[in-house]
Amino acid sequence: MKCQNDEWPNEKRDQCLPKVMEFISYQNDTMASVFSCISVFGCLVTGFIFGIFISYRDTPIVRANNRNLSYLLLVSIFLSFLSVFLFLGRPNDVTCRLRETSFGFFFSVAVSSLLAKTVMVCVAFKSTKPGSAWRKWLNVKLPYTIVMLCSFLQVVICVLWLSISPPFQDLDSETYPGILIIQCNEGSDIWFYSMLGYLGLLAAMSFVLAFMVRTLPDSFNEAKYITFSMLVFLSVWISMIPAYLSTRGKNMVAVEIFAVMASSAGLLGSGFAPLLGLDW
Repeated sequence: MKCQNDEWPNEKRDQCLPKVMEFISYQNDTMASVFSCISVFGCLVTGFIFGIFISYRDTPIVRANNRNLSYLLLVSIFLSFLSVFLFLGRPNDVTCRLRETSFGFFFSVAVSSLLAKTVMVCVAFKSTKPGSAWRKWLNVKLPYTIVMLCSFLQVVICVLWLSISPPFQDLDSETYPGILIIQCNEGSDIWFYSMLGYLGLLAAMSFVLAFMVRTLPDSFNEAKYITFSMLVFLSVWISMIPAYLSTRGKNMVAVEIFAVMASSAGLLGSGFAPLLGLDW
């Protein structure tokens, strides 16, 4: 008699024993506690910085750093830290679909906000010359148009992904003997890497533009910080892909969680930590 997929034979091969289920469990896995604490800490730090920006919203520093875009960036970073909890616990079809698309959308909003900030810095300096044609772009709608357009394209990718070949819960009983890996299957690798590739494209555009305007002589020019944050973001996700492909089981999920938290911390630290040292 052949054992079921969630069972395997004992040494005498006269009885079927249940396989050990592997996923990042809140009850039995230290990694879940560590990731939860780091995620909560990141949310608290993000909320603290957001509170500072709210308290000093009328100061020149906050105004010069595009107040509303900074709010949007902080909210997206907060949600990115919070999305870590979708990767913890036993996965199911719902959490698999949410975990793979949520961080893609949150990071697209964050990177789009940084791209909009960089564009506004560039436009502001181009418009300082008398009679410059760039002045017509100095309006409130331009940065929000950039954020909405860039984020909307990521939403289209995620919606098509969920409509054509959505992620689902997968049971892997072949990789390790005696272990049943409960994991999320991306459904379609093409759509998964399309989502990551689009994030990389946004980050690369923001990095190149911020690098070009990083030396502009303005005391509140944050392009240098955006350049470093995009460099951290790209480094994390480029190094994550080979590590993600070379691991299995809960270690694969741990790599993805680490990439989400590291890139969120990079955006938060590089974008806002230097501002906290200024004279408010």
